Amino acid sequence: MSDITAPIAEAALRPGRWGFRLSVLLGVAGVVVLAISVAAVLVAGVGVWGNNIPHVWGFDLIAYAWWIGIANAASLFAAILVLRRHGLRTAVNRFAEAAALAAILSAAFYPILHLGRPWLFYWTLSYPNRMELWPQFGSALVWDFWGIMSHVVVTSLFWFIGLIPDLATMRDRAAARGRIRAARAYGLLALGWRGSVVHWHRHQAAYRLVAALVLPLLLWAQTVVALEFATTLVPAWHQARLPLHVVVTGLPSGLGIVLALAAVLRLALSLERFIDDADMDLLARLVACAGLAAGLAYAHELLIGFLEEDGTTRAALKARVLGAGAPAYWGAVLLSAVLPQILWFSRLRCRTAIVIPVGLLAAAGVWLDRWSIVVDGLLRDHLPSMSRGYTPSPAEWGLLGGTIALFVLVLLLFGRLVPAVSMFETRHEESEAEAEEEER
Repeated sequence: MSDITAPIAEAALRPGRWGFRLSVLLGVAGVVVLAISVAAVLVAGVGVWGNNIPHVWGFDLIAYAWWIGIANAASLFAAILVLRRHGLRTAVNRFAEAAALAAILSAAFYPILHLGRPWLFYWTLSYPNRMELWPQFGSALVWDFWGIMSHVVVTSLFWFIGLIPDLATMRDRAAARGRIRAARAYGLLALGWRGSVVHWHRHQAAYRLVAALVLPLLLWAQTVVALEFATTLVPAWHQARLPLHVVVTGLPSGLGIVLALAAVLRLALSLERFIDDADMDLLARLVACAGLAAGLAYAHELLIGFLEEDGTTRAALKARVLGAGAPAYWGAVLLSAVLPQILWFSRLRCRTAIVIPVGLLAAAGVWLDRWSIVVDGLLRDHLPSMSRGYTPSPAEWGLLGGTIALFVLVLLLFGRLVPAVSMFETRHEESEAEAEEEER
């Protein structure tokens, strides 16, 4: 193996340190909590959640929309870098794809669980059957199922195809070190990769094809989530702007997670040479741009809402912005749109202690936005007898915390078992730089 990428492979093959092992144990404990929460829903039904009239949706749809937003933004970012052949893809594409895959796996729990009878999820499939039970394609539950399944398949392919050449490198390196089991495992996943011209041609064609498929899929998946609200007659939900709002405000969450993850990997795996200051600088500015886009979406919402002729819609928005829902709404604006703007200052975006909390808080701000839409969008009801609050139950907190633990655990295993930075892209970039120097 080239000495250029040896540190990347060593980071994946070396034994885990105590900090890594402790993090994995905490992640496993969180996944156990997730399993208990899922079991509670399977045994007792969705009645264990705090949902009630008029708050028919709560943490289940909030977390689902939030995880979908993280996966969409991270996948969109990685796909554009691949299609544009941008130099930043070498540093961040691999873990951006991993973050998207981990997020979509965390989101995949919710469409099945909130069916009410999750063991009958296969009824949403258009499969041949003698009972003539066919899915109702006008139902948002069917949209969810097909949207999330398509997302899982395409995101997994996008991540795996980009990883194949590096899996072959890990296979060869593990074999050279006498780690036969690891070499066999990597070899199985590498699909017989030998690095021939034909292999490279097919790999690049497939990689770019799947990256192109990611773009319409992301808009579709996020739009499906938004249409679950827009197809209702609830004031401030029944609006054509909602799909665009959900797509745009979801960008700071995914990019913020990628930024925080890049900073953590630089420190934990000593990858400063491969994820350099220029990469971090550009990534931080992208998060700031995403915050600006989210700010414009909030401004558009306020402008359209208060100019709306329908008094009921205007009153519903007023309840979210100035009433009991104001803390969540303005918290979302502050964290996802305003806070990322400090990354325009070069001194701040170069500090790890700044970019990590900013990235994570941007993601938290998007979660507050989803709370504002799902819960606070129903604060005002026409029947006083139904005007009651919403309080998340322990089962809902367990699902949210458990999916966060699953997300972290998947990323920990990713950083431990596979190269966190694309080795073949790094070698290609270094060889191009050497060729340019020789020409000069």
